Amino acid sequence: MATAGGHFARALAAKDSAALRSLLADPIDFQALTPGRHWQAGTPDEVIGDVILGTWFGSADDIEALESVTIRQMPDRTRVGYALRVRNAEGVYLVEQQAYYSTDGERISWMRILCSGYQKLPG
Repeated sequence: MATAGGHFARALAAKDSAALRSLLADPIDFQALTPGRHWQAGTPDEVIGDVILGTWFGSADDIEALESVTIRQMPDRTRVGYALRVRNAEGVYLVEQQAYYSTDGERISWMRILCSGYQKLPG
């Protein structure tokens, strides 16, 4: 998991905005698709504050665990898939995302994420 994508998944699971910011280039070409919405951002602050930690995983969402991470290197970009166990007032959920990204060396400069949405776990 020693790739930018692996670091991204771990930083997201920790809700570590400083670590996420250090992984994202400025500017960044970011787009994502969640159930019901398409997201776009051009700066790390927009990606983190307006999208990921500002909307998807807010202060009421406790990310309990990074359940899995898979990484696949392709010729021009990398795919990282990860699953998060999230608890909030409504229950416990599994959220899976697939992200494709390119780097400018060490930082992610292009990223596309597809999200499963919050999938309620039994119990």
